[in-house]
Amino acid sequence: MLQQMDVNSSISSVNETINATANATGRAAATPEGILTAYISLIVMAVFPIIVGSLRSLEYHRIACEKAKESGEVADRLTTRDAAMFPLIASGALLGLYIFFMVFSKEYVNLLLGLYFFALGVMAVASLIRPFVKPFVPSVVKPEITYRLQLTENYHLETAKPATSGSGGDQDNKQSEEKTQEGPVEMVRYDCDRVDLVCLLISLAIGVWYMLKKHWIANNLFGLSFAIKGIEMLSLNSVTNGCILLGGLFLYDIFWVFGTDVMVTVAKTFDAPIKFVFPMDFLEKGLWGSNFALLGLGDVVLPGIFIALLLRFEHSKGTGSRLYFFTTCVAYLAGLILTVVVMHVFNAAQPALLYLVPSCLGLPLLLALVKGDITELFRLEHKLFLQQYIFNVRSLLRVVSVTMRKQ
Repeated sequence: MLQQMDVNSSISSVNETINATANATGRAAATPEGILTAYISLIVMAVFPIIVGSLRSLEYHRIACEKAKESGEVADRLTTRDAAMFPLIASGALLGLYIFFMVFSKEYVNLLLGLYFFALGVMAVASLIRPFVKPFVPSVVKPEITYRLQLTENYHLETAKPATSGSGGDQDNKQSEEKTQEGPVEMVRYDCDRVDLVCLLISLAIGVWYMLKKHWIANNLFGLSFAIKGIEMLSLNSVTNGCILLGGLFLYDIFWVFGTDVMVTVAKTFDAPIKFVFPMDFLEKGLWGSNFALLGLGDVVLPGIFIALLLRFEHSKGTGSRLYFFTTCVAYLAGLILTVVVMHVFNAAQPALLYLVPSCLGLPLLLALVKGDITELFRLEHKLFLQQYIFNVRSLLRVVSVTMRKQ
């Protein structure tokens, strides 16, 4: 009986604390069950795009590697310098947003940034839903018909008069002919078919819904699309660079959350789909809840691209094992749960990377040390560089061969 009274007293105390906090912030009160539902939902929304984006990155980087092999161009990757500079650039962008919100009306700033993310979100959602929409597009629509949107830039070059005598004249004449043969430069090219158009219409409807209502479901659909495409397309070229990037962001997150109010202010003021949100009063108000818990996309995408790199490392070994990938996913999950627990216990904003970086770096590196893969893991950069070097040499040999045949 006494134990039951103690439990009831504890629950009552928790409810009073939650309601007092809600009244102080002007938001609707949330029950412990509602808070737990919101936190679990945020954790699921964080882990899901990491798994999906990492798996999709295998195919994306395979295609990118084949294109590099054909063209001889080096694929875009995050270099060591980029990794080291990223926290500084992010700090400048964050401080810039903070100053903008302090100087200008937040409604106008959010409108401009909202339009930008609206365009990006529509394209991201359309790209992701295509495999699911395609089977349902009827043949009467003729989905195989394609379209091309192309933007080119023409250069108007003045050609010098060719000299009429001497070897120098022949050289000038040749240069003049080469200038006149230069054509338009392609700036943008977008190829699509009617399935893409159907996907664009669906994603446009979601985008309009978000712009008009700012509903949290539309926000999360855009957020999931950004997170999956970001993890799929962003590429680290080595574990070393991943450690530098996450280490720098570890300090970045701690400074801007604990050292200043900049991060929290921007997160609360910046009304764009760059965070996952879920109403803590969902059990009481359903889809129309307004007391939100949130998680920034940076806390998902940045650890996610490192996890995707580990998956590609295992894929390159050809063993079929996914031990590093799943181990780091579990480590991310544990770090995220710890973040939520600490945030709830201390009732204050927490830098999620404070807990995510040690777990996402420490566990896979410890596993590599135990398995004896630590040297091979850090040699991944050299392997990728060697492959790219071979592609460039082959491309150069093809160009030389074609040139000699023409002569």
